[in-house]
Amino acid sequence: MNQQTVVDFLRDRKSTKMPTIEEMASEMALQPKEITDLMALLGSLETSGVIIKTKKGRIALPEDMGFYTGILQLHAKGFGFLSRGKNPQGERLSDIFIPPDATLQAMNGDTVLVRLKEGENPAAIKVSGEVVKVLHRNTQTVIGVYTHGPSYGVVESEDKKMREAVYVVLEDSLHARNNDVVVCQILRYPTKNQEAQGRILSVLGQKGAPGVDILAILSKYGLSTEFPQKVLDCVEAIPEGIAPEELEKRRDLREEVIVTIDGADAKDLDDAVTVRRLQNGNYHLGVHIADVSHYVREGSPCDEEALHRATSVYLIDLVIPMLPKKLSNNLCSLNPYTDKLTLSCEMEIDGKGQVVHSDVFESVIRTTARMTYDDVNAMLMQGDPELKEKYHDLLPLFESMQELFHILNEKRMKRGALDFDFTESEIELNDKGEPMDVRPLQRGVSNRIIEEFMLAANETVAEQFHWQRIPFVYRIHDEPDPEKLEVFSEMANMMDVSMRIGKDVTPKDLQQVLEWVKGTPAEHVLSKLLLRSMMQARYSPVNTGHFGLAAKYYCHFTSPIRRYPDLEIHRIIKKTLNGSLTGGALDHAAQMAEKVSLIASDLEREAESAEREVEDLKKAEYMHAHLGEEYEGIISSVTPFGFFVELPNTIEGLVHINTLPADVIYDERRMILDSVHHGGFCLGDTVRIQVASVDLGSRDINFELLGLERTPGDERPERPSKAPLQVGTFGKREKDRKRERSRRGGGTSPFSGWGKGKAFQKNKKDRKTKKRGKTTV
Repeated sequence: MNQQTVVDFLRDRKSTKMPTIEEMASEMALQPKEITDLMALLGSLETSGVIIKTKKGRIALPEDMGFYTGILQLHAKGFGFLSRGKNPQGERLSDIFIPPDATLQAMNGDTVLVRLKEGENPAAIKVSGEVVKVLHRNTQTVIGVYTHGPSYGVVESEDKKMREAVYVVLEDSLHARNNDVVVCQILRYPTKNQEAQGRILSVLGQKGAPGVDILAILSKYGLSTEFPQKVLDCVEAIPEGIAPEELEKRRDLREEVIVTIDGADAKDLDDAVTVRRLQNGNYHLGVHIADVSHYVREGSPCDEEALHRATSVYLIDLVIPMLPKKLSNNLCSLNPYTDKLTLSCEMEIDGKGQVVHSDVFESVIRTTARMTYDDVNAMLMQGDPELKEKYHDLLPLFESMQELFHILNEKRMKRGALDFDFTESEIELNDKGEPMDVRPLQRGVSNRIIEEFMLAANETVAEQFHWQRIPFVYRIHDEPDPEKLEVFSEMANMMDVSMRIGKDVTPKDLQQVLEWVKGTPAEHVLSKLLLRSMMQARYSPVNTGHFGLAAKYYCHFTSPIRRYPDLEIHRIIKKTLNGSLTGGALDHAAQMAEKVSLIASDLEREAESAEREVEDLKKAEYMHAHLGEEYEGIISSVTPFGFFVELPNTIEGLVHINTLPADVIYDERRMILDSVHHGGFCLGDTVRIQVASVDLGSRDINFELLGLERTPGDERPERPSKAPLQVGTFGKREKDRKRERSRRGGGTSPFSGWGKGKAFQKNKKDRKTKKRGKTTV
């Protein structure tokens, strides 16, 4: 008995009369013990807003009674929105608008129960409602600025979306001073008749003092550079050397030429590679990953803390590691000239990029050199004579790596993998943490070589263990939302890119779109819009493939120092190799795969938010130091309140509609700001702006328009065809595509048929058959 069982029962009932608990138990033919479980479950579901219980004890889904449950998203001006998701027919419902006086003092991010206002049509494009109950308070602490008073203090949140001040009695103020940035725990939430009350947990420092802004972001996301003492004690007890018996049971690769290639400042070196040509003309690719699982024992304090963090977080010049430094920078890091324990994936790859043979095993290596991306790029791209002389013994290795990279990349592109290749930001800080420069991050061939080799290893490992039908943690990426693709198509057509969206869209179809706009002014904007149409990649115990990579099998195997899912599958792999993944160990592995997938997916989003927030802060600080300066940029987004402009240094700012000519109006259908006398402002237009203002608190950057330089149509190259680009399938093509997908299969749970010898032999036979066909390993 679980939540989905109850929801499906209520949704599928033929009777229009709401059931009581007794009627539900009768219709579901439950035993006495199951009835007790049902009652407990219904109580929990009522608290969380999944169901509603009337005064007469009848049970219903909220939407059946005109109610909706969800996360309230508040605006700085006090109003909010609640997403209704989709109806049973799969159609997206419009968000519910919540006026400022109808929030019931709910905070941003709270789980609430909302009722549509009287007379509202649920099917209308615009609907409004009111919060009738706060189901769960999702904000426990507030980061804000403290103001000291004679008998109490007040904390005003740094988050503009939280308008409620939190009052603090002096004995709970932790001696905070005026203008201190503090972390405040909420003890009493606001109601209609009383204010919120809290107590200060920590004082971060005076607002505006160096480093306090970063500390505030760390506190907001619960990030800490420090580890609990029990974790440090656990790590300190790990011996430095490698026991002889451990070396004996591993494959010895210490005589092979193996190198690491990382950033110059990197300390946690968790992957090393080697490439050589074989006598048959194929390539040998070895990807050797730090065996973190040897040092971090499951269930130990160090392991529990690693799962609690789930990922390392990189905040420009500050790393919040998943593991203590003794592990991440020393014992596990593949530092040169030192014996290191690894888990290796060796692959034989032919001239077409196909993996014709692979092997995953425990090993010991001794890396030959600690290379940097910059040095390898200088040799392979600029032919730097000094570096080529310095590394003359390794130069043939790097040249073979480059050859194999091109082969693997070409194969991946041919099968339809999406390569957005967006420019990331590189922010240079001085010793005080002040941004001195913001520029596009340059990625050379060595960066792409390592990325391609890691992709190959991740796919190879995922496929091998998928066919063994054992619990695993996969990295999956679902197909894009058809409605979002339709919106993308409409916006592309507005930018003079004629296209039609059909059904059953594949990665190769969308790759065709990127190729279609390559070299045009619309390329950058449409690539970003297409990315926003994609689903977010996540971890899952069930393999459904990776849409963006056009890969049937994918996992994260190559970074166990900084990602917990990698560490978890290393444990599964090693247990499989030594034959201990049987009986209860199988069940435990299945439970852990599901648990790790959920935790890691959630914390990955949190880490990304923290990284983005720090980047936005430093970009705002940089532009604040350049007020009044002029730049040329591209309109990257058009909204009812103005348009955003992206500068060549990757920074975005808003040109507010109030600063534009008075006759400018927003055309929702065409997604432009139109003006009869001054022309329109469209996605992709090149404009000249001046930095007008910067709000460091909200990180808002505001530009003033100086002039419209050109529009996307001014320099558009000739189209290869006047016919619209067809994305997806239409008519007969659609049937053919469906037949092909049915033949391929996919999405099977790896947990079915664990350890079933005959089933595994059949799958193994199927796998060999597929390798002879068009299936990519």
